[in-house]
Amino acid sequence: MQLWGGLELMNVTEEQPTTPTRLANMPISFFAVVMGMAGLTLAWEKAEQVTIMPFMASPIHAAVTGGVFVILLCFYIAKYFLHRVEVMKELNHPVRLSFFPAITISLLLLSVISFEFSTVLSKSLWIVGAAGHLLMTFYVLSAWINHSHFEIQHMNPAWFIPVVGNIIAPIGGVQHGLIDVSWFFFAIGFVFWVILMVIIFYRIIFHNPIPDCLMPTFFILIAPPAIGFVSYVKLTGGLDAFALILFNTALFLTMMLSTQIVKFARLQFYLSWWAYSFPLAAMTIATFVMAEVTDKGWYSTLAMGLFVILNIVLAILSVRTIEAMLKNQICVVED
Repeated sequence: MQLWGGLELMNVTEEQPTTPTRLANMPISFFAVVMGMAGLTLAWEKAEQVTIMPFMASPIHAAVTGGVFVILLCFYIAKYFLHRVEVMKELNHPVRLSFFPAITISLLLLSVISFEFSTVLSKSLWIVGAAGHLLMTFYVLSAWINHSHFEIQHMNPAWFIPVVGNIIAPIGGVQHGLIDVSWFFFAIGFVFWVILMVIIFYRIIFHNPIPDCLMPTFFILIAPPAIGFVSYVKLTGGLDAFALILFNTALFLTMMLSTQIVKFARLQFYLSWWAYSFPLAAMTIATFVMAEVTDKGWYSTLAMGLFVILNIVLAILSVRTIEAMLKNQICVVED
C-alpha cells in the first residue's frame, strides 16, 4: 500500500531492510512531523499565556521539536549525498514535491517558537525560512506551470503546502518588525489559497476519490484560514470583519471534518496521519487568539477543548510512528 505519495507502510518481511536502503527510501513527508510538533509547541505557548497551566511544558516541546528537526534534516542531507537519484525522484513526484517546502515552513515555525529564548536565533531562522520558502514557491510553481506529467488525480490538499504556506511567515515577521514583507507573504498565501481551494473541490467532487493513504490530508484544508486568521490579527493588531470570515471558515471546516471522524478512525496507519496535527494545532491557536481578542468565555472553552484533543492526537501519532519505525514499516521500498 502506498504511503503519502508513493512510500509504503507494509508488513515486516523476514529480511529487514538495511540502514542504507531505509535511508534511500526516507520520505520527504517526514518533515510534516516537525510541523505537527511545532504546532503543538505553539499551542502550549499560547495556552500558557492566556490560561493558568499547572506546569510550563512549552520549553520541553520546543527543545524536542528542534532536536527532531535537526535529526531529520541531517538524515535527509545524507540521503541527498548518498542517494541523490531518490531525492530527484521525489522532486519530480506530483505529490511528494509538495512536502519539500515543509522544511522551510518548519524553520518559520521554529522562528516563532524560539522568539522567547533568543531574538537573534529567531530572526535568523525567519530570514532563512522565509527566503527559502519563497524560493521553493517559485520552484514548485515553475514545476506546475512547465509540467508534462501532472494530472488532476494527483491534486490533493498537500498541494497547499508550497504556495499557501507563505501565509505562515507574518506570524514571525511581525515579531521582528518586518511588516511590509509580512504583508507580501500574506498576500501570496491568501490568493493562492482561494485558487487552490477551488481546484481541490473540483477534484474531489468530479473525479475519483482521494486514496485512503491521502485521506488525512483533508485536514490541511483547515490550516490556511486558521493560520491566515492568526497572521492577519498579528498584521492588523485587532479583529475586523475579514478576520471573522477567516476564523469562521476555519471553524466550519473543522466542524465539517469532525463529521467524518468515524471514516478517518478506520484508516490504516500511514505517515500521512501527521496531516491531522498541524491543522488541528492551527485551529487551536486561532481559537486561543479569538478568546484573547474578544474576551468571550465560550471561545476559551472551545480553545481548551481543542487543546486537549490536540495533545491526545499528538500522543497517538507519536506512539504509532515510533511503533512503525521499530517494526521497520517506514522508509521501505515501493511496490
